[in-house]
Amino acid sequence: MAISVATRHHLRWLAASVVFLAAAFPVLAQDIPKRSFCVFDPIGANGPLFSVMKAARAPALGWGVDLQLRAYTDEKIAAEEFKAGQCDSVLLTGTRAREFNKFTGTLEAIGAVPGEREMRMLLQALNQEKAAGLLRSDGYEVVGILPAGAVYLFMRDRELDTVNELQGKKIGAFDYDDAAVTMVRRVGASVVGTNSANFAGKFNNGSVDIIYAPAVAYTPLELYKGVVPDGGVYNYPLTQMNFQILIHRDRFPEDYGKKVRDYSLDQVDRAYELVASAEAEIPEEFWTHPTAEQVSDYDEMLREVRLELRDGGTYDGTALKLMRAIRCKTDPTRPECALALE
Repeated sequence: MAISVATRHHLRWLAASVVFLAAAFPVLAQDIPKRSFCVFDPIGANGPLFSVMKAARAPALGWGVDLQLRAYTDEKIAAEEFKAGQCDSVLLTGTRAREFNKFTGTLEAIGAVPGEREMRMLLQALNQEKAAGLLRSDGYEVVGILPAGAVYLFMRDRELDTVNELQGKKIGAFDYDDAAVTMVRRVGASVVGTNSANFAGKFNNGSVDIIYAPAVAYTPLELYKGVVPDGGVYNYPLTQMNFQILIHRDRFPEDYGKKVRDYSLDQVDRAYELVASAEAEIPEEFWTHPTAEQVSDYDEMLREVRLELRDGGTYDGTALKLMRAIRCKTDPTRPECALALE
């Protein structure tokens, strides 16, 4: 079959293009620096968090970084290796990230963010350029914050619905979480030290009576084994959990932080879809609901604990002030709005 002149020109152009691309892309790939990204996911490399972070590799190439992901099931080890410089970047929970940035580590302050509406307002505020200085500290930078939903009490006895009934109960608390330890002691319960690798097991086998966790942990960590047959999930948000991406600033391009924060903000809708799906997986009969009076009492108790932890150096005062402003913007009738103590 005869080939037209136009077709021959087209094929020559295509061949030349292939040669050019074959020559050019190895150079480009070679020029993009590789950076390790240590991702905490309780499930490991097959977990949902790790999968979400893998999706960020492609856009990161466009930002000038070739991310090399490593999964960690023990959050403490991920944090230690990041601190030791063995990880260029890391994904941690907000509370664990507090040792690298006290401001963002306070975003999980107990009772400080009532719900999704306030959390979205907070994330929008922190994505503004004027907030960038709050995200940098001691050579570290928080380049992304993703919501993980409300943290609830998971109980082996669903009849526990007042503070007095918590006295003497064994509550699992992460040993590095000063706020949780303070809270447990305040209600007269016993602290049982746990970590991200064993808290679910201790709840499921009855070593502790109560743990705190987001709904996204319910199915992957099989918390239903501890809830069945007499337990429940107390529908009062103790805090809004979040995951934070941190970097060693001197190992990334100057504008990398802003680009990752923009990308992370675009993922918030998807994150809340996952949260809604996880909360729907908890059967309705397992949820227990506080009265309006109990909610008011808990709000006041948690506010007092926040002030105690701020004065003790655990929480950042600027972060607490920002979150109080957001609470009072969405609900100006809150009693705390007239006090302005945070």
